[in-house]
Amino acid sequence: MTRSLDDLRDLDLATLVSELRATKQEALNLRFRNATGQLDNTAELRNVRRQIARINTLIRQREIAAAEAAGK
Repeated sequence: MTRSLDDLRDLDLATLVSELRATKQEALNLRFRNATGQLDNTAELRNVRRQIARINTLIRQREIAAAEAAGK
């Protein structure tokens, strides 16, 4: 379900925000599955956390670029 960084860069801001929301929901579900012992591959938690960080970074980069463009 995780997208590559190149795929994420091609998305617009609204789609990135919805992707972030879906990825956070996936992280929540994985945490519940891990707590109940139903999660076989615990590396998925790490991958989802990193995906959330990637999406947050892209959103922040776009915010900074928009602020710089508005300032000029």
